[in-house]
Amino acid sequence: MRLRSCGSMMPVAALLLATSACAEHAVPSSVGANPALQLPSVLAGDSRPPDTTSILKKLRKDVVIGSTVDAKNGDKGPRALSIVGRTKGVLTQGQLLVCNFEDSAGVPGNGTTIEVLNPKPGSQPVRFFQGDSIKGCDGDAYTRGHFVFGSGRTSGEIAEMNDNGVPVLTFGGKNLAKPLSDTDALPEQSFSPEYIYAGTTAGGIASLSIGFYGNGKVLQVADGFAATKYKGLDELGPSGLQYNRNIDTLYIVDGVTNTLVAFSNASKLLAKDEIIVKPGGKTFKCKYPKVTCASLVYSGSPLDAPMASTLLPNGNLVVANTQGTANTLVELTPQGQVLDTKVVDKSPTQGVFGLAARGKNDSDTVIFFTDTNSNTVNALVR
Repeated sequence: MRLRSCGSMMPVAALLLATSACAEHAVPSSVGANPALQLPSVLAGDSRPPDTTSILKKLRKDVVIGSTVDAKNGDKGPRALSIVGRTKGVLTQGQLLVCNFEDSAGVPGNGTTIEVLNPKPGSQPVRFFQGDSIKGCDGDAYTRGHFVFGSGRTSGEIAEMNDNGVPVLTFGGKNLAKPLSDTDALPEQSFSPEYIYAGTTAGGIASLSIGFYGNGKVLQVADGFAATKYKGLDELGPSGLQYNRNIDTLYIVDGVTNTLVAFSNASKLLAKDEIIVKPGGKTFKCKYPKVTCASLVYSGSPLDAPMASTLLPNGNLVVANTQGTANTLVELTPQGQVLDTKVVDKSPTQGVFGLAARGKNDSDTVIFFTDTNSNTVNALVR
């Protein structure tokens, strides 16, 4: 049965939801279930001083969590990775949601499944959802309202599922041009909509308002990021989206320009093309600079064709060089200081397309990553 589609009915390409996945520490309880819930102020700024202690350097063990190959149809090629924030439905807090981009024959863009794995070694994948609405699945996100969003780069749609894996809605439109990455963002206030942000291979950032207070429209809030084919292997562009609720900031990596960019006051991005990225990816034109604008966090080496990132509990970021210096992780502060680099797969073939971090502080942080070369989810631990 075809679900109701929100937004434009024009044909669209796929979007990648959770390559930039939501870390467990960033997912509070549902505002939909309790509209009067007291939320932290996301506009107050993060008062914590920069943490220049490298977490990545302390994570010396690489542990295999489990295979991502779907037991029923053989889908593989894990891409996006997100962490379940609350126990509800068939999902348990802390579990991992993984998108499969390839079919059993290894054809890119034919995968149609989202798997669930427990966050411990020896886990077996359990299918959460399967459908053509997420064909070429390269994104998934768990929201504060206990919904899961999956995106298909081939289908050109975002599918919304409840916590039991039952489809609810599909979203499409001209603003979803083969999205590369997405993330969930919290509402500014209790009665504000929640947002899904997604990068696209057309070089834009799309915003989708969801929840009881959202209008379900797909809006392109930023444009001008570089986007291109990379050596015939894959598409690069604005991806690895991460949202820091403490400072209302959205981070985006661009594998074409090797840049890490920050959007301030991301929850205020409500108009078309509010932010325009100028050629080169280092400067920006902002329609309402007193409200929200962009800034360059970092540019150049050791970033080399990155596609994924994750936000650490201390506010720092880890970026994955997926296709350039293949499978190298780079840890940076929000101020642009490089703290460490680590190769997690010595194969010259790109493999790390998804990252997600879990923890409450420096000492208990764990970084999960997908590896398409082994079709597994791995964890970096102390």
